[in-house]
Amino acid sequence: MNWLHKWTVAFLVTSLMAVVSIAWFDKPIAYFVHDEFRRYKIFDRLTQIPEPFALLAILTLLVLGLRGLTGRSLSKSYAIAVLCSLSLIVGDAVKNQLKFVFGRTWPETWIQGNPSLIRDGVYGFNPFHGGVAFASFPSGHAIATFAVMSVLWICYPRFRWLYTACAAAVAIGLVGASYHFLSDVIAGGFVGASVGWMAIALWESGGHPRLLSGPTI
Repeated sequence: MNWLHKWTVAFLVTSLMAVVSIAWFDKPIAYFVHDEFRRYKIFDRLTQIPEPFALLAILTLLVLGLRGLTGRSLSKSYAIAVLCSLSLIVGDAVKNQLKFVFGRTWPETWIQGNPSLIRDGVYGFNPFHGGVAFASFPSGHAIATFAVMSVLWICYPRFRWLYTACAAAVAIGLVGASYHFLSDVIAGGFVGASVGWMAIALWESGGHPRLLSGPTI
């Protein structure tokens, strides 16, 4: 099975998981989290894990871009750093477009008096509505985390336990802090992983040295 077939299967499975979550799990989990977990600050701290990523991505591209202007080629580790950075930046751009397309309301009211499930009983999608009050789906934090972790997962498989722990911590934090519905995180994780996966595929399809250090995902 080639990478396109694997991605297609992953897309179908993820879509099914998201639909099931939207229909049966998102609301009960959001109510439960609000009642039981909002007082625990640990979940908020977990969501801060990907926050340094954007700055690191910009600095990495700047430094390695200047290095590239000297005519020196990229080593494997530098190439992976560039792909992590590009995946993060592209993932952020994709996130903005998808949030506009889906226009989903948030679990809680926390910015500009946004309508939410907990405060207003509002739950649903408002396609092409626009605005931060309708930008829950997919999760941008999940996209950022999985975009970076997917590149590292493919290129440095020895530390997959660490990438799994990091991604799981962010996902748990986002839901546990009531920042996102479960399906937001599921979709965000898939989008982020797809961006990283495709970045590797594009790199290698262009005739560059293979970055794969182990079995494919």
